Amino acid sequence: MKPVRVSEIEFELPLPPGQGSILDWLARGTAERLPDGEELVRLVITESNHDVYQCEATTFQAAGDSHRIPSGLAMAFRKRLSENTGRFNVAMLIPTGIGAAIGGHAGDATPVAQLLASTCDTLIIHPNVVNASDINEMPANALYVEGSVLCRLFMGTVGLQPVRSNRVLVLIHPHSDRVFSDLAVNAVNAARSSYGLNCPRIIEMERPLVMSPDYTGSARAAGSVEGFDHLFYLLDKHREEYDAVAIASVISTPLHYYSDYFWSDGSIVNPWGGVESMLTHTISSLYDLPSAHAPMLESQDVLDIETGIVDPRMAAEVISVSFLQCVLKGLQRSPRIIVDPEAMREPNVLTARDISCLVIPDQCLGLPTFAALEQGIPVIAVKENRNLMKNDLTALPWAKGQLHIVENYWEAAGVLGALRAGIDPLAARRPLGSVSVEKTRTATSVTE
Repeated sequence: MKPVRVSEIEFELPLPPGQGSILDWLARGTAERLPDGEELVRLVITESNHDVYQCEATTFQAAGDSHRIPSGLAMAFRKRLSENTGRFNVAMLIPTGIGAAIGGHAGDATPVAQLLASTCDTLIIHPNVVNASDINEMPANALYVEGSVLCRLFMGTVGLQPVRSNRVLVLIHPHSDRVFSDLAVNAVNAARSSYGLNCPRIIEMERPLVMSPDYTGSARAAGSVEGFDHLFYLLDKHREEYDAVAIASVISTPLHYYSDYFWSDGSIVNPWGGVESMLTHTISSLYDLPSAHAPMLESQDVLDIETGIVDPRMAAEVISVSFLQCVLKGLQRSPRIIVDPEAMREPNVLTARDISCLVIPDQCLGLPTFAALEQGIPVIAVKENRNLMKNDLTALPWAKGQLHIVENYWEAAGVLGALRAGIDPLAARRPLGSVSVEKTRTATSVTE
């Protein structure tokens, strides 16, 4: 029997047809290319041109009949029938592992999140936006949602129910050096004493996860995860005791990765975030609960690396020791994941019907973008947030005025303000062109 494993595959798809649903086409093409016995967890279009889509997919390989992701879960789509305009809710997405200039390192998109949060009633974010190791300054009106859950929200298959607080189960790696285990426990107790975290248990796993970072053909950060059996056992055994799960474990990383990264002035893609998201996407897909991962340092040698003064975007990492605090604070009030269609109709459950806009870095193309396209949700793409992806978003069949390409997040905030006010964003720009007048021909004149 093959071991339970999460890994990456790469494949090409021809251009989507001019007619019909792009999501339907994508679902069929992806299913045909998945290895036998593996289920899709995440899909990224790294590059598209006039001939093909270059795709990279995270896949989950189960063992036996237990702990299987339902077939087609990631690609399931339910179109919203209307938009709820009573509140203005925005989702901010910065995909993990793509080397984004803003949000590609350690919570360095938090100021942008604070800015965009000021323009809306609720800002939906994922951990990559605000996780800054032992710092998390996410906006008060933010919903902290694991990336695969945010994707399924746009696909119309889950809802989010805000909570007062969660019971956060903490699972930690059985580290050979007690210093690092003690740091994790102290981080949890600091959260309990300083902002009232409810942690029913800290469990040291008997057998560790094996998390190995790597880079894909597009240079995106990814890797592989193995050793799920004991993790699943613990999640199942204590399922009635917790609402969210935080995992602190070692990511097996060559020592030179650390020095290469911290001395790179930000030019190297953060090697750890990609494999972390592969793990949490899998857990949230299997259990429908909030999850997040914090990397434990491997050894005293890593802790002793002299980084010097680093790029400001990395500074949160070099001043942190447990890396767990951002995860605990985010999970404390992460919304409940609602999958029952009847429960999704409850007035306090936020669904795709309640999303007013999606803000992404320019050239990023994945399921949330495709879902926004088909749900009729406006999308703002920010050019200044440069990244590894190579896609022309204007090539997609957007409705008129649905896609807004902006230079920076200042401009994105302005477009959000215009959309919230119900005005055409272009009306605030100059020059302001006239609306063209079209002449029609009557049926009688056509036949004459």
